Amino acid sequence: MQKKFLKNLIFLLFLNLLVKPFWILGIDRQVQNVTGTQEYGFYFAIFNFSYLFFIFLDLGITNFNNRNIARNNHQLQEHFGGMASMKLLLGIGYGIIVFVVAWLIGYQGRQLYLLAWVGFNQFLLSFILYLRSNISGLLLFSTDSVISVMDRLLMILIVGILLWTGVLGNRFSIEWFVYAQSLAYFITAGFALTIVLRKSGKLRLHWDFPFFKMILRRSLPFALLVLIMSFYSRMDSVMIERLLPHPLGDQQAGVYAQAYRLLDAAQNMAYLFAVLLLPLFSKMLKEKKPIDGLVRLSFSIIMSGALVVAVVTHFFAKDIMLLMYSRHAGEKRIAFDLRIGQSALIFKLLMWSFVGVASNYIFGTLLTANNSLKTLNIIALSGLLLNFSLNFVLIPKYHAVGSAEATLATQLLTALLQVVFAFAVLHLKIRFGMWLRLFSLLAGTFLIAFLLQQFNIGSWEVRVVLLSVLGLLLGIAIKTLDVRRFIGILMDKSDENF
Repeated sequence: MQKKFLKNLIFLLFLNLLVKPFWILGIDRQVQNVTGTQEYGFYFAIFNFSYLFFIFLDLGITNFNNRNIARNNHQLQEHFGGMASMKLLLGIGYGIIVFVVAWLIGYQGRQLYLLAWVGFNQFLLSFILYLRSNISGLLLFSTDSVISVMDRLLMILIVGILLWTGVLGNRFSIEWFVYAQSLAYFITAGFALTIVLRKSGKLRLHWDFPFFKMILRRSLPFALLVLIMSFYSRMDSVMIERLLPHPLGDQQAGVYAQAYRLLDAAQNMAYLFAVLLLPLFSKMLKEKKPIDGLVRLSFSIIMSGALVVAVVTHFFAKDIMLLMYSRHAGEKRIAFDLRIGQSALIFKLLMWSFVGVASNYIFGTLLTANNSLKTLNIIALSGLLLNFSLNFVLIPKYHAVGSAEATLATQLLTALLQVVFAFAVLHLKIRFGMWLRLFSLLAGTFLIAFLLQQFNIGSWEVRVVLLSVLGLLLGIAIKTLDVRRFIGILMDKSDENF
């Protein structure tokens, strides 16, 4: 399984590194520069509000289905029609819940109009993720990898045409950005559905309520977990917009979005590990195969990258923000400097929180595969309570920076708890050498960054590249990235049909 994981991880990372950085830096960033921080903050708060209720589109079905299909391939044909019917019903329920809550908290007019389109996009995304859970559950990782970048590739094409050809004149608005998402998701969903139908046969929708009840009963623990995690990972911008007076709330949500954009990109890369590991861990645990090797392999790779990225961000956050964002029309220099300074500080805090996120994608996925959902839900609930409390206290005083501090504390706490419980529940062997090497990587990368800054070597762009390369070379030298072992795994014929 280590060979299957490593081969598919390389392919998946290659595709995502090819597409998603251009999406983040070339399209999404440019949309915010064109529409303005306040306007993008308006969209960002609505998007995250809609995401808070994303679980009602799924109720844990996707994670349950991924784990179940990996263990029982034949159930794809048996369950697909019923599952698809459930997704349609859940979509209707989601729309009702989102609009009722939006009305209760004071959304109106343009907010509700944009929410309708964003909610429709969330439904399409949820359906794509469900279809992908069938594909990855069958261990068709290459096909799933292509679908994972298709929506972004289409959005690059559509939004790129709207931004750079002048087809809209000077009338590009945040609404056009959302319309482009709708079209890209719709095409991707159609392609993914075609792939699944080749494996399952014809799609016959049927309203089998005893079947719905059985699936919901088995998937609800997954649903509760996703619901709680969605709240503590996505409520930041909503609380910023709601707790601060207008227009400061929209403006600060936009400042937070500037920094969060790159955290989101990093999380998308880390999520690829979970996509591969959930079906692999599930199959191995069912067959009672040893998992220590795959846990160490995946954890050492993801943490090496996360630590190097966090150190790079710590030293060059302001330079990166200045590179990404320009002054808006009519924005005074002092206001621009304040906005960039805030974003840089938020960026530092969020990227240190990414270290916790990266760990969660390994040990949280492992506990999910083991069906240790009660443990995960208790950990997630602890994170939610901490995040909400800190946001409520810190946002009025420190604005968006306070929300980033809350995120850092929450992610590190939940990561620590997941590691502790994963080792306890699954009786993993504690390898002190691995933890020592990771600490050495962190300390060594910090020292390299400090020396590069002290001796002022080249431009800041040169120092970023040098720090990134030297950090990864240090990881190879101290074997947090064990290249010789990676090659051995890839060349191992005995693992070919595992």
